[in-house]
Amino acid sequence: MSNRSRIRTPEQAKAALHRQGISMAQFARDNDLTTAAVYHALYGTTKGNRGESHRAAVALGLKRSAVAGKR
Repeated sequence: MSNRSRIRTPEQAKAALHRQGISMAQFARDNDLTTAAVYHALYGTTKGNRGESHRAAVALGLKRSAVAGKR
């Protein structure tokens, strides 16, 4: 199996936050994001193509970073 981190589904990302006892608001604060960006990434109301929605999707593990070596 590859050493690359796997892309998560929104359900997997929500479950990971729940397992760790981290709220969406806390995750947003910890990653310098708005709570709305995290919510929209987890519930699929944005595609996460650019800007803060992209940063939220990458931080949640829903997408890979466009910049090699960055996560």
